[in-house]
Amino acid sequence: MQKYDSDTTPILQVQNLTKAYGRKTILENFNLDIAKGGFFGLLGPNGAGKSTLIHCVTGIARITAGKVLVGGSDVETEYQAARRQIGLSPQEFNVDIFATPLQLLDFVGGYYGLSASVRKERAEELITQFELTDHAYKQFKELSGGLKRRVTLARALMHKPPLLILDEPTAGVDVEQRHSLWRYFRELNQSGTTIILTSHYLEEIEQLCTEVAIINKGKLLIRESIEDFTKEGSVEEKYLRLTSGNTF
Repeated sequence: MQKYDSDTTPILQVQNLTKAYGRKTILENFNLDIAKGGFFGLLGPNGAGKSTLIHCVTGIARITAGKVLVGGSDVETEYQAARRQIGLSPQEFNVDIFATPLQLLDFVGGYYGLSASVRKERAEELITQFELTDHAYKQFKELSGGLKRRVTLARALMHKPPLLILDEPTAGVDVEQRHSLWRYFRELNQSGTTIILTSHYLEEIEQLCTEVAIINKGKLLIRESIEDFTKEGSVEEKYLRLTSGNTF
């Protein structure tokens, strides 16, 4: 298989993806390519298939039919190579709440095979980058919502993945913390990291993303540049027109 070695090759290729749970099909013959370096907004009503798509891309869910390639590596037959290309910052805080930020970063670095010295250097770099120095030795459960979001983002970036998936990354944080996180996201994208963002804050999509897509009932309803998407109004206005009758 030809590996991902060109700026023109999509970092993510979803080809005729079908995912069913028993008799219930969530995604059916779903196709999506995302170019390297983009900031991609993924929208859709609850139950539309966004989380299922993320789970198939990251290997959390088994694919029923079709294929997903990340950085040219098949997420099923070349799982390790594909997974190394991805950083996932999930909506839920799936961490050891008694561990410190440094411990959490060290653990995930070990998971990806980084040596002790590299883990230490990388963890310290991220702690500084995300302004966590004063909180590095606190237990995760003691941190505010905004600080927890920073830690989970740092954890997702520990192995320097070219593709970062942000699933509701600012849920539960205040306005000031949200804008602080936006700054981090922009810096990451400007440095070359491809970002896929799902968010219920449609202003967030409008402010950050260069492309927007809507999934509805397991199908790709629309995909446009942010400029085209907002020609006739805001992201929220167009989203509501296209998904009228669905609960967001």
